Amino acid sequence: MSIAPAVRLPTQDFAPTTHKGLIYPFGGQEPAPGETMSVRPGIQWVRLHIPGPLRHVNCWLLDDTDARGDGVALIDTGMNTDSARDTWKTLWRGPLAGVRVTRMIGTHFHPDHIGLAGWMCDRHAAPLVMTRGEWLTARMLVADARDAVPSEMIAFWRGAGWDDAQIAHAEARGWAGFRKIVTPLPLGYSRIVHGDTLTIGDVAWQVIVGSGHSPEHACLYDPVGAVLIAGDQVLPRISPNISLGVTEPEADPLGEWFASIARLKQVPDDVLVLPGHGDPFTGLHRRLDAMDREHRERLDELAVFLAEPRRSVDCFGRLFRRAIGPDMLGMATGEALAHLRRLEVEGRAVRETIDGVWWYRAL
Repeated sequence: MSIAPAVRLPTQDFAPTTHKGLIYPFGGQEPAPGETMSVRPGIQWVRLHIPGPLRHVNCWLLDDTDARGDGVALIDTGMNTDSARDTWKTLWRGPLAGVRVTRMIGTHFHPDHIGLAGWMCDRHAAPLVMTRGEWLTARMLVADARDAVPSEMIAFWRGAGWDDAQIAHAEARGWAGFRKIVTPLPLGYSRIVHGDTLTIGDVAWQVIVGSGHSPEHACLYDPVGAVLIAGDQVLPRISPNISLGVTEPEADPLGEWFASIARLKQVPDDVLVLPGHGDPFTGLHRRLDAMDREHRERLDELAVFLAEPRRSVDCFGRLFRRAIGPDMLGMATGEALAHLRRLEVEGRAVRETIDGVWWYRAL
């Protein structure tokens, strides 16, 4: 079974490109809006626009068969926006006309990845497949939508060093943002865990679960075809956001991220990596090493910077080296707190609370 006749294949005259030791085998080619592009036999690539600096998210269609016949398993969906829904409708009227989704697989709970998962499940009568941590987190965030920002969140922002104007700006955005950009998820789902094998079509995909960027992020690895569907665990040009949040303030997401990098190093280096953002590439181990090194260097710089007590917001210049505006303040704060927390766990820093504000200093 194959949907190949309905899709656009890359032209045969493309030239692979390289950047910082990674090889991009399609030379910058990408699927146009409303089209799909073959990256391997039985694997199609869809790219959807999303708001914000990332600009797009990648979705993957894997040839599949279930009790109702041939179709595709869909990996991630894009955000619940008019643009994304219109693109999918164009695809179902055009290149994917008559093609049914057999199962909806979500790599992780972020809305640019599962924003339309419920819509897809309903449209195709397809089951939702996710890890428990991702599914429960998504369900919790939808259920927790409320009119006013919780007092715990305001205290968290204040602890990180936000001023009154920054808190007021965030409060004005409300506490239902997640629910607005995801369609309702099914009440039930099919759970996957690390080490599972998902047979999709005639391919046995191994489930590799990582953490740090999200609670239980699922990657899919085909050892025979040498393909890794990496979601946001491995991105080619940027490091995914690693944030400490209000729901688990004593966690160590950066430590979990380091452990996940080590786990992914067990995948052979020569696989074709299909990331959630950016272009497919090869050079997995080089990229994992670069991400690991980048964060460890940031920790070392931060430890020196904490010779004097600092708040989370004071650390932005050392971590990001660019201005942080209101739209990026939450993510920047979460990432700074994750690094500060990691220094605490390593015994290199200590936190003191003064008038509700957290101050960190090196040991």
